[in-house]
Formats: sequence, C-alpha cells, structure tokens
Amino acid sequence: MSKERARRRAARQAQAEAERARRARAVARRQRRRTLLRRLTPRLPDRRRTGRLFVRRSRAERAGVVVLSLLAVAAIWALVDNLALRLVLIVLLILALPAAVVIALGRRI
Repeated sequence: MSKERARRRAARQAQAEAERARRARAVARRQRRRTLLRRLTPRLPDRRRTGRLFVRRSRAERAGVVVLSLLAVAAIWALVDNLALRLVLIVLLILALPAAVVIALGRRI
C-alpha cells in the first residue's frame, strides 16, 4: 500500500513540476514579448513630464482663465435681472469655457 502511495505521490510531484516549468516558460515568453514591445513602441520625450498637475497651461494662462471667468460671472450677475436666466447663463458659461480656452490658447499635448 505504501509503495502505491509513494508511486502516486511521485506522479503528482512530476506533474506539478511539469506544470511549474510550463508556467515559467510562459512567464518568460510574456516578459520577452513585453520587453520587445517596449523597445519598439515610441514614447513621448521625458521633457514633457514636469510632475505638475496642470502641465498644459502656464500659471499666467490659468490665472487669466479664472479672472475672465469671474468677470463674466460678475457681468452676468450685474446685467441680468432674472435669477433663472442668470443661472442658465452661468451654466452655459461653465459648459462653454473648455472650448473657449482651447480656441483662445490652443491645444497642447
């Protein structure tokens, strides 16, 4: 009986070892493929990575957008009497602001 168990255990261990070797080959193949793809894939130059949150616009451009937006909101609030119309115009301003910024300042990647 114990010889039979030893034979089964040896078969299980041999099968597990074969499975481990197959997985190791698959991992190695996947790693080779990744390194090859990394070498072949073009990357952006490192000079574009500044570590800042708002890399597309300078501080002055962002300040200008904020100041002009606040001036537009103040003008809407001062010149329009109806509260519902004021809110609608401010919402439209907020929705149109990204497009206006791209048109005025250009799109940077």
